[in-house]
Amino acid sequence: MPSATRPRAGGPAPARPDRDLSRPLPASLSWTVLVLFVGALAIAIAASELPWWLAAWYAAVSVVAFAVYGADKAAARRAAPRVSERTLLALGLVGGWPGALVAQQVFRHKTRKRTFRRAFWATVVCNVVALGLLIAWLAGGPALLGAGYSGMLQ
Repeated sequence: MPSATRPRAGGPAPARPDRDLSRPLPASLSWTVLVLFVGALAIAIAASELPWWLAAWYAAVSVVAFAVYGADKAAARRAAPRVSERTLLALGLVGGWPGALVAQQVFRHKTRKRTFRRAFWATVVCNVVALGLLIAWLAGGPALLGAGYSGMLQ
């Protein structure tokens, strides 16, 4: 007779009430956000508002993030030491979120834990806002963002 605390081979793992799980967001949402971002980045670079190396940075960090998510999923399956969520989120924050988004869908990893998903999407928003500020600064110079206005000090 199988133990109630141990999952049967091939069967689902027993429910853990301490887990913060929810239904994954629709995959179409992730793919749509990714396509819109890549398109907007390509347009911004083509319009010469952004240096070419910015796209290279996003691509390079995305490849690293994809690989790290894949390694973490493999470690999770083997019950081996895992990559910290803080590391995964930091990779997304510095520009690897497109690769992390693809990895989440390909590996079906980190798509159900509610607290991680919220933190992940917060890093995406922070990164995109920072990129938007960079684009605005490059397009209009520091004065566009108020850095050149000293009238408030007089």
